[in-house]
Amino acid sequence: MYVGPVRIFYTMCTFGRLPVFTTTPTVAAVRDQLLLNAASCDVDILAYCFMPDHLHYLAEGLTEAADLRNFTRGFRQRSGYQYRQQHRSRLWQEGYFDRHLREEDATYDVVSYIVANPIRAGLSRSLAEYPHVGATRYGLEELTDYVRWKPLG
Repeated sequence: MYVGPVRIFYTMCTFGRLPVFTTTPTVAAVRDQLLLNAASCDVDILAYCFMPDHLHYLAEGLTEAADLRNFTRGFRQRSGYQYRQQHRSRLWQEGYFDRHLREEDATYDVVSYIVANPIRAGLSRSLAEYPHVGATRYGLEELTDYVRWKPLG
């Protein structure tokens, strides 16, 4: 269920729900681990959003051998280790939420939900104002279109 061309929506909370994703250097370090690990595991990140105390992302296996469980485990270990070295504290809460998208689930809806999160939370008025969203497949303009054409609610 985690291997092959599957799409999985993840939510991961910071340890103690502390707002650690509020500075660009911290977000950049964890984001870089996410994207590097994805590339090395044949995984595409269709959208990601770092909120102050959690991370949302939608991952898709690009090959029959892509293992999203191993990808996620490696990402959490590497980013957690790097964060601990720099900040002397834990990054991730135990466990995380994941949801497998079925064929009838619209990738459009999940991408829109992820990238519109800072707007719904009142952290920005537009996607262009919020620096901690992105994707490996889509550019900022395409992600903005997802939000523009999808009602927020």
